[in-house]
Amino acid sequence: QLRLVESGGGVVPPGGSLRLTCTAPGHKFGINKVSWYRQAPGKEREFVASIMYSNGTPEYKASIEHRTTISRDPGQTTVWLVMNVMEPADTGTYYCSVGTFWGQGTQVTVSA
Repeated sequence: QLRLVESGGGVVPPGGSLRLTCTAPGHKFGINKVSWYRQAPGKEREFVASIMYSNGTPEYKASIEHRTTISRDPGQTTVWLVMNVMEPADTGTYYCSVGTFWGQGTQVTVSA
């Protein structure tokens, strides 16, 4: 069983930035792909970004790639998601995922 923990959510003004963190207490991510998804109220969960832990290869949702960065630490314990120039449409619960495992999510609200 892999427990994933997200943190870093909160209220951000439009145009602001946020860094979200995903950890797996007691585990290392190893060669897995670690992904971020988000779900806005009343909408389906959607892919945001992912990173191959073995080589750092990222993938992004095309429409937000220009203002999003996913990265990992060499110690295999943490993945970060940085989003810049945030918009109200970025509001939602952000989830970290590895395979079939999901975290509980962290709430992000973009509001003045």
